[in-house]
Amino acid sequence: MIDPPVAVTSSQLSQVYPLGARVNESGHLEIGGCDAVELAREFGTPAYVVAEDDLRARARSFVDAVAARHDDFDVLFASKAFPCTAVCRVLAEEGLACDVASGGELALALSGGFDPARIYLHGNAKSETELREALTAGVGHIVLDSLHDCERLERLVAELGRVQEVLIRVNPNVAGTTHAAISTGQADSKFGFALDQAPAAIARVRASPDLQLVGLHFHIGSQLLELEPFRAAVRAIADLGDFPVYNLGGGLGVPYTVEQHSPAIADYVEAVVGAAHDLLGQGKRLLLEPGRALVANSTVTLYTIEGVKRNVSSWVAVDGGMSDNLRPMLYGSAYEALIADRATASPTERFHVAGKHCESGDVIVRDVPLPEPRAGDILVTPATGAYGHALANNYNGVPRPPVIFCRGGSARVVVRRETYQDLMRRDVGP
Repeated sequence: MIDPPVAVTSSQLSQVYPLGARVNESGHLEIGGCDAVELAREFGTPAYVVAEDDLRARARSFVDAVAARHDDFDVLFASKAFPCTAVCRVLAEEGLACDVASGGELALALSGGFDPARIYLHGNAKSETELREALTAGVGHIVLDSLHDCERLERLVAELGRVQEVLIRVNPNVAGTTHAAISTGQADSKFGFALDQAPAAIARVRASPDLQLVGLHFHIGSQLLELEPFRAAVRAIADLGDFPVYNLGGGLGVPYTVEQHSPAIADYVEAVVGAAHDLLGQGKRLLLEPGRALVANSTVTLYTIEGVKRNVSSWVAVDGGMSDNLRPMLYGSAYEALIADRATASPTERFHVAGKHCESGDVIVRDVPLPEPRAGDILVTPATGAYGHALANNYNGVPRPPVIFCRGGSARVVVRRETYQDLMRRDVGP
């Protein structure tokens, strides 16, 4: 007799998997009401599987949390986290604005339905082409990262005979606890104007007839699990002047493993908005830029186990790896994993989950307990919505995975799997 459906209440599933994830009557993991094993059979692996309701719920949580503390605000999706038209469309439908850091992200945001007037263009090395594209699209605000930005944008705006609203990115010299590669607010950073350079930059932009300076922006890093650095950054810029708009960045971290605990969205909002009220005054327009915290836990990646071997360690080899999740190799990021076919089975041994690529460092998860993995099983890693699809690549000529949206038991492909023909599509000549 098969046991009735079991709600996912273990600390592993409830903490790091999408909202609503559960184990069904067959003992399989379900995402968005869809059986993960059946999804693998229908769409193949590797595959990114997104619980659409999770995306919508997190977007609403951010909006509701800010609305409870402040009247004049916008929540911007930091699109670099999951640059996908369908993701943009869902978040635009939920009323979010968008920040983009390249011409490509701008194109995706526009394709996804974001109002150009509510798009903010960032970037430390914007090209003239990207600035032109933003101006042509009618992007509402451009964030200046350097005097080169300022001079180039002035010339382009003057050619159009218009005035462009801008913000200045200030480096607050605040570094949160995170990996060095995703820490952006420290003094020695490629981003923004240093605190001692900011007053001159502010005066320079204020004197421009072509640019209208409306406010300041900062961003101190990503995957931050403590709140004090956000408050410290607000303190750092508070004496630079009085502005109608302050972009307080993003960076709120998420749990990737059961050992990690992230602040609640409401607590994060309370910290940054409260600091803004105390230090910047009332009546300001406040902007927040969550990326990872909106999308990371909405998504899992499905793999097929190709083989199991034991030498010094015990290894599970899957049909993906660093081409679909580069974060463990770039940052040493830790993940959980389970066997979707036997989602609640008791683990029998610890394994390293290795990818298929020609690098010894192509290991997705280390020392993860699994229940007698076998070739053909479907292995799942959670919390891959942020920077999985974004960093995907074709190493070893591996086609990039599809993105599959699941909602209410129905699944649809929103980004198809690449083919071998796609790998050669840009070739020229005989």
